[in-house]
Amino acid sequence: MAVKRETVTFAALSKEIKSGKFRNIYVLQGEEPYFIDRLQQLVIDTALTEDQRDFNLTLYYGNTANVREVISACRQYPAFSQYKVVVVREAQLIPKQQGHKNDMDIFASYVDKPLPSTILVICSKGESLKSKPLIDALKASSCGVVFDSKRVREGRDLNALIVNYANSLGCNIDNKATSMLADHIGTDIARQFSELDKLAMLADDKNITPLLIEQNIGISKEFNNFELEDALARRDAFKAFRIADYFEHNPKSNPLPPSLAMLFSFFSGVLLAATSRDKSLDGIMAAVGTGSKWRAGKFLDAARMYNNRSLVNIIGYLREFDTRSKGIGSRQDQYALFKELVYKILHA
Repeated sequence: MAVKRETVTFAALSKEIKSGKFRNIYVLQGEEPYFIDRLQQLVIDTALTEDQRDFNLTLYYGNTANVREVISACRQYPAFSQYKVVVVREAQLIPKQQGHKNDMDIFASYVDKPLPSTILVICSKGESLKSKPLIDALKASSCGVVFDSKRVREGRDLNALIVNYANSLGCNIDNKATSMLADHIGTDIARQFSELDKLAMLADDKNITPLLIEQNIGISKEFNNFELEDALARRDAFKAFRIADYFEHNPKSNPLPPSLAMLFSFFSGVLLAATSRDKSLDGIMAAVGTGSKWRAGKFLDAARMYNNRSLVNIIGYLREFDTRSKGIGSRQDQYALFKELVYKILHA
C-alpha cells in the first residue's frame, strides 16, 4: 500500500524549523515563491551561524547543477558545525543528462540513506517537481518532507492568511483591519507579512486595528474598498460618493479592478443570503461559504436594504461596468463610469 504524503503548512513547518527540529531533505515546490524563499532561508539562518556558512553552506542553481555533484556534497561532513546545508534553487531547471529521463530521479537513491548531519533543501518555483521516484521515496521515508507552496487567492484564503500570521506574531486583528490590508496590499505576500511584522512591533496591546494601520501604513480607514462596501450596504449615498470621488483623485492607490471584484463578491453573497431558506447565521455561513459570523451578519443586514430583484439588477450593473470600463461600448472615463455604477446600486 502506498504511503500517504505528509501534509504540512507553512506555519507548522516554520515553527518546526525555528525549534531546531530539521528534516534531512526538504522539497519546497509550487506557485507561491514567497513561502519557498522564506522556508529555505529559515533553514539556513537556524542551522548555521554566519561564521559557519563559509564551510557548511553550499548553493546550487538548477540551470548549472549536476545532481551527482549535489549528492556528493550532501555526503560530506560539516566542519566546525553540527550541520551542513545544501540548497538547490530553481531545481525545475536542472538539465537532463544523457541516458536519464530525468536527472532529479537520481535524488531518490539519496533519500534511502541520507547523511544525518546534512540538510538538503530542493526548491522548485512555479511548478511541482516532475520526479515520481523522488516524491515516492520521500513519501515512504521519515527523513524528508514535501511542501506544496500554493498561490494565495484573494478573498477567504488571503483573509485567513493575514489573521493566522498576525496570530502567529501574538497579535489579534479585527475584521476591518484584515480587510484593509487585503484590499490595499492584495496577494503580495512578502509585503503583507512585512507590514504585519511592523504592525506587531507597534501594537502595544497586541491588537492590530484600523487606526494603527492608517497611522503606520498610509491606508485611509475612511476611504477604502471596505468602507465603500459598508456605505453601499447601508445605502449611505453621501459616504459612497465621497469614497468614489476620493478614488478618482487617487487612482494609483485605488485602482478599480479590486473594487469591482470586492463589490461583485459582496453583492453575490448578499443575494445568496437573501434567497437562503435558513436565515440563521449558521445557515447564511453555509450558503455563502464563509467562516465568519460577523461577515454572515453583514450579508443579512444588507439583504434587508435590497430586495431580490434589486440584487439581481446590481449583479447585472457590475457586469456591465466591467465590460464598459474596458472600452467595450463606452468611451467614458472609468471613474465616471464607476460613479454611475455607485448611483445605480444605490437606486436599484
